[in-house]
Amino acid sequence: MMIKEVCVENFTVIPDVIEKGADRIELCDNLAEGGTTVSSGVASITINYCHEKNVKVMTMIRPRGGNFIYTSREIEMMKLDLNQMRQLGTDGVVFGCINDQGWIDEKAMSTLLDLAKGLEVTFHMAFDEIKPEYQFKAIDWLANHGVHRILTHGGSAETSIKHNLPRLKEYVEYAAGRIIILPGGGITDENLHSITSELKVREAHGTKIVH
Repeated sequence: MMIKEVCVENFTVIPDVIEKGADRIELCDNLAEGGTTVSSGVASITINYCHEKNVKVMTMIRPRGGNFIYTSREIEMMKLDLNQMRQLGTDGVVFGCINDQGWIDEKAMSTLLDLAKGLEVTFHMAFDEIKPEYQFKAIDWLANHGVHRILTHGGSAETSIKHNLPRLKEYVEYAAGRIIILPGGGITDENLHSITSELKVREAHGTKIVH
């Protein structure tokens, strides 16, 4: 079965996308900035509604737009938001921290992962900002630290997902079932089947993934 994760901004479109076949929701605000954390009110209403419909919710934990290199204060904000989303009943959380060397911010990630125990964790498109020569090692690190999936476009946001299929295929083969590679960024209901068939994946992510 194919799991279609629909990335939504706020609650407004959720009833519609669930009706059209969304299997899982990634909940964020400010999609123009790549997604930030929603308010507790939005999260609470969304999680309760989705659970009534038997749909899981993955909540974005990201204090601002821009890069994924966070200060200690921003990490404190993320810890507070993560705890709050857990209390509201989210099924999972979505976050990613890197350093200025183009590698995972291991300390920040370890702190957040400890708090996220028992929840599903997606390392988001911060993965695409990791230096290409470190990305396979990053797959190892994330798999070894209990991250469930990596959301990736397979290249810079300016490239098309079709163009990145060879790289995404390398990730999938290297991950070898240890961690889910979740392709996203440019997947629509029209190209979903061809992309997931080529990559041999059973999950995909997008804002236009259901018609």
